[in-house]
Amino acid sequence: MNKVVPPGGAVFDDDTGIVDLRGLLATFRQRLLAFLAAFLIVFTFILIVTLNIVPKYTSTASVMIDVRQKDVSGIEAVMSGLPADSAAVDTEVELIKSRALSDKIADTLNLYDDPEFNAALAEPKRGQLFLAWLSGMLTLLRPDQVSKLPSEVEIERKARESVVSAVQKQLIVRRAGLTYIIDISFESEDPQKAAEIANAFADKYLLEQLEAKFDATSRANNWLNDRLSILKEEVKVAENAVEAYRAQSGLLSAEGSSLTEQQISDLTAQLVIQRAEYEEANARLDSVQSQMARGASADTIGEVLSSNVIRELRAQQASVTRRRAELSARYGERHPEILKVEREAEDIQAQIDQEVRRIVASLESEVGVARQKVRSLEASLGGMRSELSDNNQSLVRLRELERDAEATRTLYESFLGRFKETGEQASLTEADARIVSAAAIPGRPSSPKLALNLSLGLIIAAFAGIIMVFILQAFDRGISTGAEVEKALGVPFIASVPLVAHGAFGAIRKLAGKKIRPEEYIVEKPLSSFAESYRALRSAIILSNVDRRPKVIAITSALPGEGKTTSAFCLGRLSAMSGAKTIIVDCDIRRRSLSKLIVEQESESGLLQYLTGEASLSGVIQKDTRTSCDVLPVTNSAYNPTDIFGSDAFLNLIEELKSIYDFVVLDTAPILPVAETRTIAHLSDAVVMSVKWRSTNREAVASALGILTDVKAHISG
Repeated sequence: MNKVVPPGGAVFDDDTGIVDLRGLLATFRQRLLAFLAAFLIVFTFILIVTLNIVPKYTSTASVMIDVRQKDVSGIEAVMSGLPADSAAVDTEVELIKSRALSDKIADTLNLYDDPEFNAALAEPKRGQLFLAWLSGMLTLLRPDQVSKLPSEVEIERKARESVVSAVQKQLIVRRAGLTYIIDISFESEDPQKAAEIANAFADKYLLEQLEAKFDATSRANNWLNDRLSILKEEVKVAENAVEAYRAQSGLLSAEGSSLTEQQISDLTAQLVIQRAEYEEANARLDSVQSQMARGASADTIGEVLSSNVIRELRAQQASVTRRRAELSARYGERHPEILKVEREAEDIQAQIDQEVRRIVASLESEVGVARQKVRSLEASLGGMRSELSDNNQSLVRLRELERDAEATRTLYESFLGRFKETGEQASLTEADARIVSAAAIPGRPSSPKLALNLSLGLIIAAFAGIIMVFILQAFDRGISTGAEVEKALGVPFIASVPLVAHGAFGAIRKLAGKKIRPEEYIVEKPLSSFAESYRALRSAIILSNVDRRPKVIAITSALPGEGKTTSAFCLGRLSAMSGAKTIIVDCDIRRRSLSKLIVEQESESGLLQYLTGEASLSGVIQKDTRTSCDVLPVTNSAYNPTDIFGSDAFLNLIEELKSIYDFVVLDTAPILPVAETRTIAHLSDAVVMSVKWRSTNREAVASALGILTDVKAHISG
């Protein structure tokens, strides 16, 4: 599959677009040292910070919101208990975490004099001193730095606020799941202090509940007392108004009703009785008068018959009649005794008639009296009824006053009863929570958690290492792989030369001062991977043009320091070791790196002397002491032409070397800074560009390749 390598990035598959894991792994392996460095730095920092953290201890007290209703006094509470819902419990949690409660705890336990909470009393650390100095310096740059100094009151207030903030920072209040239990935890450097403050928060919370209820009851009692005083006066005024209006309107009452109503009731009863008596007397009179009008005997009249006087007179009359009969039988009709008896009988009859008349007169008088009484009662009753009608008009106002007085009295009695209830409730108030478990002195610190911190440190350090790898890869403008060469630069990749004796053994030898030179290593280790890479390079060059085997190979680079001289020397030596007649020509007349590398003692003649005709070819060529390879160095010369490589002399040299040698390696100067290399590349059969792994800038290589293409150089790769 084709690979697409973005600049400094990971490897993606062209067809699927999926990240190439093997490419990523290769990138990670290339950046392993950077990863390890970042990992060790971050992990060491976390380890040092963890070991220098002051251990702290956490103690927890638990309180439970008591949702059970305790009806002790059977009276309504001034402040009702907490409702059994989640919001109420969460509200209590926030109350415990409030600054007001923390301030009271700080006052109770005198935490303002504790260096753990009051930073002004604590011994400052070096880091804190530096931060304070830096803060002071930055403060001088602020526009308000010329403001007046704070007063002592402001300084004290800020100190108290900082202590309260420190207490709140170390306080942890949370609800245990969905229960009614609240855990109050406090963290401190002293385990005993942690338990003491946690218990103080729990106790103070319960005390605050009781004080809140006592305050509410006290405020209610004071308000009720003031209200009762007002209502008492209102009741008195209302009742006095009722009585005054009743007296003014004559609406005096007796047995629940007004006197007028009572009198009317009595008069009505009397009138009924009196009318009955009048009717009865009138009936008796009418009966007597009608009987007398019919000439009935007095003995048949009931009133006469019921009279004791009449009965006695009738008895006397009967006795006289009996005596007369006896005397008539004895003496005759005209006897004086008989006359006496007759006169006595007449006298008795006269008395009877007189008594009858008196009885009739008495009935008439009785009827008249009864009639008069009836009329009198009717007149009195009419007057009373007129008075009652007037009273009823006044009674509407009276009842209104009575209702107002009754309502005020009822309200007063209600408030009086409530006042007594709240007075009794003050001695029965209980908190809505209770302590389930008190805070105990912790036996081991709660922080720092060494295992957790180290685990997180490993994760963070690994993450930092990965980020470092990605950052380096993102900013890496060098070339890392052969595929990247072919894809990004469009030229063949012909060989990759590894480092000599890299890894742990190479590092040890380097520390010991035993530096391994690549040109020596290729002779000493001809079967090494290093030597094998140059065999691959030589084969690639030879096979780059099968029809016309290249003889003159120019080794160049885009910039200095990319290993072109070492590569040219190693390639020449390997070619000579392979049996090919090889010469290496140092074409870098300025740096002369190859000449300095090979020649132990600088000779008087070299490339420039030959080109100027001062020396012969055999006089300037030197033998490699380790191999059969020939070297044409560059030596100092007073004559330094500007375009020596474009001269006929240099062209003739190339042709002569091609006729003598199988392999001619030209060590040229870098392409970008030196212009002569372009001429050399044009004259060569093949050009190989040396690129330092992950060091040479991709754009510089592309520019150098562009120049080679412009001069029609035969680029092998």
